Amino acid sequence: MAILTEEQNQQQPKQHSTKTKTKSSHKPKTQQPQLSFWFYFTLSISLITLFFFFIFTSSSLSPQKSFLNLPTTLRKHYSNGRTIKVQIHPNQPPIQLFTFQRAPSTQTPSETVLILHGQALSSYSYRNLVQSLSTQGVRVIAIDLPGNGFSDKSVEVSVEGLDGIFGRFSYVYSEIQEKGFFWAFDQIVQTGQIPYEEVLARMSKRKVSIPVDLGPEEIGKVLGQVIDTLGLAPVHLVLHDSALGFAANWVSENSNLVSSLTLVDTPPLNSGAFPIWVLEVPLIREVVLGFPLVFEKVVNFCCSKRIGGLDADAHRVLLKTGDGRKAVVATGKNLNSSFDLAEWGGSDGLKDMPMQLIWSSDWSEEWIREGNQVAGALPQAKFVTHSGGRWAQEDVAVEIAGKISQFVLSLPKTVRKVEQESSIPDHIQEMFDEAKTDDVHDHHHHHSHGHDRLGEDDIHEVGYMDAYGLGHGPRDL
Repeated sequence: MAILTEEQNQQQPKQHSTKTKTKSSHKPKTQQPQLSFWFYFTLSISLITLFFFFIFTSSSLSPQKSFLNLPTTLRKHYSNGRTIKVQIHPNQPPIQLFTFQRAPSTQTPSETVLILHGQALSSYSYRNLVQSLSTQGVRVIAIDLPGNGFSDKSVEVSVEGLDGIFGRFSYVYSEIQEKGFFWAFDQIVQTGQIPYEEVLARMSKRKVSIPVDLGPEEIGKVLGQVIDTLGLAPVHLVLHDSALGFAANWVSENSNLVSSLTLVDTPPLNSGAFPIWVLEVPLIREVVLGFPLVFEKVVNFCCSKRIGGLDADAHRVLLKTGDGRKAVVATGKNLNSSFDLAEWGGSDGLKDMPMQLIWSSDWSEEWIREGNQVAGALPQAKFVTHSGGRWAQEDVAVEIAGKISQFVLSLPKTVRKVEQESSIPDHIQEMFDEAKTDDVHDHHHHHSHGHDRLGEDDIHEVGYMDAYGLGHGPRDL
């Protein structure tokens, strides 16, 4: 028995040591997952922080820095354009509106075409179409509606006070956007105290910038003022994409100012080709506008299969700069989804108007069916097809230009309103001449910035840069 007891006592330490070794062998395996978790957690937090810091700081770039960062194609397009002023609301300052035009290559009198873009687009998208039309004896103008392209994307309004903690947080956020992320730290270093009273004083009564928010009525006002300012009436109007939904009421009410109407891939429900919702949903909008490849894929899938990376990126930059995204989203929500195309086409103002419908035959079967629906609702319209996508001006600009010029030049020659007016009495003409002389004299003494009226030969060397915030009148894009 004693021998058995000793053997048991000798075996127990061996078992204990085995268990000890087993436990010690499992310790590294239990610590390894914990280390991996904290490593990936820290890495994820760092990446998320850098991502939002990039988004935050990129939105607070100054106009000058933003302009220098623009792609070369956009800067060239901007330098070849002009700006005019339009008044949308009487209690708000005028808005700078960008126009891009080309005179015909021939010296013979030509017809004038005005192009109105759809949602998420601008005059930049029609630059090749404008160039091609100008070589076919047509004067053509493309504009950037307020909130798009190089036109003003925001307006300043006066507000007083802030409601609640969210209002204060919003104001502090806007201050950081305007003055930079480290503005408060610089104030503390320079003065030794937090600029709390200075912020409160500005909060009590201040001017804030809000995105341009346009509906059909406001866009009609803009269209009328552009035609009047540039002396285009009557003009051949080209409406692309969702532009029909915004300008339809104005066209029917002002048919005397329109020589003909060309509709290019205008959907019956006024839903533009570009999906506006991707610019509205948080995180998705940051990804779409933050990564050029993602934005290009969205455009290729919804709008144009042939648009290149550089051109797609130019559209992305214009949407991302300033309040462009917010303005496009706000305007897109104002589209009239209950618009009755057949009723509009049969209105008194459009019964006798020459009309052409240009539609894509290469996008999809569903899109072809929608084109047939539009053609059926507008039986008086000439129906032709093209081989491009829903953004045909990016795919087949020369083909679209040929169809527009052929239609426009086949119509009776347009007689300008100024040619129809009776001659002005001599004494009235002398008064006008004196007024013009005084205006020119006053311009040289006071260095007027900008031009409210522009003709074919007008230029804007002094006032042009004001529209981008780089001239005498600073302004955010």
